[in-house]
Amino acid sequence: MQPGVDWSLRPLADMSAAEFNDWQALLEERSGMVVTEQRRAFLQTNLSSRMREVGAQDYASYYRQVTDGPRGAVEWSTLMDRLTVQETRFFRHPPSFAVLSEYIKGRVESRSAAQPWSLWSVGCASGEETYSLAICTAEALTCAGGETQFGVIGTDISLSALSRSREGLYGLRRLEQLDPDLRERYFQPLAGDRFRVVPSLAARVCFARLNVLELASSPMSDVDVIFCQNLLIYFRRWRRREILNRLVERLAPGGLLVIGAGEVVGWQHPELVPVADSQVLAFTRKCL
Repeated sequence: MQPGVDWSLRPLADMSAAEFNDWQALLEERSGMVVTEQRRAFLQTNLSSRMREVGAQDYASYYRQVTDGPRGAVEWSTLMDRLTVQETRFFRHPPSFAVLSEYIKGRVESRSAAQPWSLWSVGCASGEETYSLAICTAEALTCAGGETQFGVIGTDISLSALSRSREGLYGLRRLEQLDPDLRERYFQPLAGDRFRVVPSLAARVCFARLNVLELASSPMSDVDVIFCQNLLIYFRRWRRREILNRLVERLAPGGLLVIGAGEVVGWQHPELVPVADSQVLAFTRKCL
């Protein structure tokens, strides 16, 4: 008798057109994520990897599993962790942080010291942007001689990414764009070229799960600074505009909104004034 072969080691059959359409529709409905034909291989690879782990033998049965009411919700959350991009770096787009620094410095004198600054990183992945916002704000306030009262929140749909964000533990490659003086000031070196965010900075930062399709029910309001970069590219154009309009509603009068350059074209909002910078797509909200 021929020895049995573990089915989980066999390559899965290619996803049919109908199955691909079903998964496309489900992902867009639940998360807004658009999976184009060009990203079909990416979807199939990540689905098949997770299917082997849970013992699902075909795409249809796994689809039924993740859509099976409350029981499927946990598995859906795990799958989203696989499908969302979580690779980033500190100060990934330096010109954006230069705009933030100048924005804060220019408003310190006119702002009450008793009013803490609030900043929001939308789609924070593993936390690099969120901590970068905290570092930039701390440095700008110190330079301007202002009180360093501020808080930064990072939100993401991925629970595993948020867990790593809260750890505040990063490898050297993620910090390669960070000035050595800032690295020394805000990170504790550990063995194996690892670094941990210092407690004084970590205390200014918190993380929470948020699906950007649910912004209408988000408790966020009157936020001074909102960064939304490298997120909108995964959505359809009409949904990008919808997300941005929701973010504007949560921006404080005079607040700063920074978007990834090239992620949205032709979008305008009557309450926003563009920031004059050729390298950064940013706006301030008109004061009341």
